[in-house]
This record gives sequence, structure tokens and C-alpha cells, in this order.
Amino acid sequence: MTDRLTPLLALRPWLLADGATGSNLFERGLLSGDAPEFWNADHADRIADLHRSFVEAGADIILTNSFGGTRYRLKLHRAEDRVGELNEKAAGIARAEADRAGRTVLVGGSMGPTGEILEPIGPLNLDAAREAFAEQAEALARGGADILWIETMSSVEETEAAIAGARPTGLPIVATLSFDTNGRTMMGIAPADLAGLHHKHGLAACGSNCGIGPSELIACMVNLATAAGPSAVLVAKANCGIPQFVDGAIRFNGTPELMAEYARMALDAGARIIGGCCGTSPEHLRLMREALLQHVRRASPDLAEIESRLGAISSGATAQLRGELDRLAGAAPGATGRRTTNRRGQRA
Repeated sequence: MTDRLTPLLALRPWLLADGATGSNLFERGLLSGDAPEFWNADHADRIADLHRSFVEAGADIILTNSFGGTRYRLKLHRAEDRVGELNEKAAGIARAEADRAGRTVLVGGSMGPTGEILEPIGPLNLDAAREAFAEQAEALARGGADILWIETMSSVEETEAAIAGARPTGLPIVATLSFDTNGRTMMGIAPADLAGLHHKHGLAACGSNCGIGPSELIACMVNLATAAGPSAVLVAKANCGIPQFVDGAIRFNGTPELMAEYARMALDAGARIIGGCCGTSPEHLRLMREALLQHVRRASPDLAEIESRLGAISSGATAQLRGELDRLAGAAPGATGRRTTNRRGQRA
């Protein structure tokens, strides 16, 4: 398979990834509890319309409607035998919209968690997980994906199973984890651990998506950039503000202006692929692109700057960021009079 991502990155200081799939499909009629992947067969026109809207807003990378496309997630809808069909269709729809863009637009084959807990904590065998991801990856490659985009992961074991499943396709692999409150994933993984995975597996890019808002994600990006080093291609794909329950539905409070500010700070923090996750619409993405086009990269933001421009950061993420900033300054942890932390952001 040809690597189309690396040559594009060589020509551009940043690439704009797309916004949300799920929340935008709800606006197009998807009902809570339904499998979005079914729409690749039943409402392909609506999926194509969403991809087109992101391309028109300026996206350089669009992700396929296949986040829940493993046999384990589809089994919840009695569709585990449709993995090949639904993933191949997902990639084909995105491929068609990318090809008619009139410029280079890449297709990222979205691969989300299985929803199962892997060994040694849970019952899912590592080989079974790898086979499930391989089945999905092969179908996405057949459909025309340029990249295999492993996203919203929370454990090392599942991330490595997904990487192993994606590897035989020969496509570039991107992996993003979801860091929540306190700067860690649900399974306790810190940004430095992701940097280790990046170097161990030779990923095309790594980063963070989803989470609980732009400020937390930027703090994680500063930590990840320090741990991964300047050669790593980093991905930032934050949720559009904070989710709120309004009139019986989940709404995200991030304005296009907030997401434009987040995009500028993501670039300053070291990200080269920048997009949005839950709640991010084409309108948000359009302002993000304008902001990036006009922005001259500055020094990586510090804690006070992140909080003043994007909002408060949780104590755990703050501790991690302060520790990294101390290290960057060449001081021993705590030398600046702030709380002493170790490399995992815990109290020392």
C-alpha cells in the first residue's frame, strides 16, 4: 500500500482532520441506540453528505463511519457477520467524497474500541482482539482507506492489539487515546505511555481525541510532545467544549470561536494534525481552518495560558503539565515552588 500521509506532511506544516461523526449524524436523524455503521448501507447519501460538508469546510483528512465496526461492537446489533460489508462501504463512501474534492484529501479508516475488557484484567483474549481488528482493517483497506486510524483507546493492550491487526494491510497507522479527568485514560494510561507505544511500533502519528474538553486535551498534548520528542507527528482532536444535557439531548458548549482558539493552541503545543471530536460541526471546522491559516506558531503554552484561553484543567492533568514544564526548564521537580510530582503526575 502507498503511504500518502507522509508526503503530504512533508509539504504542509499542519493538516486539518474532520469533526464529529456521531453527534452530526444525530442531527441527520440517527436515533440513540442505533448503530451508525448501518447507515453505510441504509443511508449512504447522508454519510456522504457529512463527509462532503467537512471537505467543504477544509478538512484534509476525513474519518470513515466505522468507529464501532468490529465484530464485538456489531454483535450488540446482531450484525457481527456484516463486518466486511459495513466497513468496506464506510471506506468507499469516504473515498468517493475525498476523490471529488479537487485537492488531496485523505481517508482515515476509523477503528474504535471493541467494548470488551482485554486480558489480563478482562476475558477477551489478545489474539481474538487482534483478529477482530484485522478483519475490520482489511475491509477498510479494500474500501479505499489511506490510513488506519485507531481512536478513543484507553488501554495499552487493546491499542497494541489494534496496531497488530492493522499492520498487515501496509497502511500508515495512527493511534489516539482518550485522556479524561486527571490527564489519564480510563485504564490509567498517561501521555508518556502513548509516546512509548509510538516509538515501539513506529506509528505514523499518535495523539489524543475525545476526552472532556479542549483545555484538558491541550495539557495532554504538551505532555505528549515532551515525551514523544520533536520527530513525532502528533494528533489533537478535542471534543467541542463540555457536554451538557439540554432539552432532552446532549449538547456541547464549545463555540466555533473557542474551537478556533483551541486549534491555534494545539499547533503551538506541537500537534501537526488538528481536528475536532464530539460536537464539532463543519461550522466549527471552518473557523478552525481559518485560524490555522492565519496563525504564526508560538512557544508551547503554559498552564496559566491554557486555562485563561480555554478553561480550567483538572488537578491531575495540571500536575502532569507542571512536572513537564519544570523538566523543560531544567529544574528539579518542585523547584519553582509548585507541587512536587513524579513523571506519572502523582504526588511524590
